[in-house]
Amino acid sequence: MMADAAPRRPLDLVVLQTFVGVVEAGGFTAAAERLHLAQSTVSAHMARLEETLGRQLLERGQRLAAPTPAGERLLAHARQMLRQNALAWQDILEQRLDGVVRLGIPDDYVVYLPEALAAYESRFPGVDLEVKCGLSVDLITEVRSGTLDLAVVTRQPKSPGGEVLRREPLVWAGSPVHDTHQRSPLPLALSREGVCIFRDSALAALDAAGLPWRVAYTSASLSGLCSAVHAGLAVTVLTPSMLGAGLRVLGPDDGLPEMPAIEVALHRSPGRPSEPARQLAMQLQERLDGARVPGEAAQERRQAPGSR
Repeated sequence: MMADAAPRRPLDLVVLQTFVGVVEAGGFTAAAERLHLAQSTVSAHMARLEETLGRQLLERGQRLAAPTPAGERLLAHARQMLRQNALAWQDILEQRLDGVVRLGIPDDYVVYLPEALAAYESRFPGVDLEVKCGLSVDLITEVRSGTLDLAVVTRQPKSPGGEVLRREPLVWAGSPVHDTHQRSPLPLALSREGVCIFRDSALAALDAAGLPWRVAYTSASLSGLCSAVHAGLAVTVLTPSMLGAGLRVLGPDDGLPEMPAIEVALHRSPGRPSEPARQLAMQLQERLDGARVPGEAAQERRQAPGSR
């Protein structure tokens, strides 16, 4: 028997939920907003948890809340304990949902969904969520055939329908250390022809402004397009939420035309949805309708003009 085998105090699930919230939200302020708690309460929960365990759980001096090695180990247990707690309540109240939900999203839209999907899995831990990434036009075909239950996509001119969840402006994005946008013809990094409203909108805006262009880089992934822009090979078109670090917004002051907005839509498979699919659709509606996403605040600060 181990020498240090004294009984341990049971861990508080409320405090564990706060810990998970801080890590997932990236900080105390964001976690307080997500959990509907005062920031002082979040701080108190974390202090109590670290005191109980006698271990530092979060790295100090980090911009984002990163767990220490001990915090990483606790995080796995905390998530499992919270999941079992949710299952216990649902079993007792006979409200448990089981089954599989298949959701399609473009790679670009991962920025919209982590919180919504995490909240769904926390609420319905008995449901297996399967997420498939692909092009909007392909995902719409799959949801119409019933291969997918739901798809969150960019509304396409040739594929209307769906329920609009939010609108976002398109913006030109370039490298902050290259003058790529001053070249003529303008080198572009875009998705392939015929599958991307971003591409169609960019080319239409340039043609209307009488600006010569050429497609210098083609990729179906956001990371591929951004890599080309970072290297100064081309400029591209994104939404503010897709604008990662190291890219800057370009607009009329840089000689580029203003861009229209795009619509993010939810498509459902034909027929009566399963209850897990219906609940996920409601979660997406609640989280995305008018929600702010990463990049928007920075975009507003730059006062720039206003997937695939």
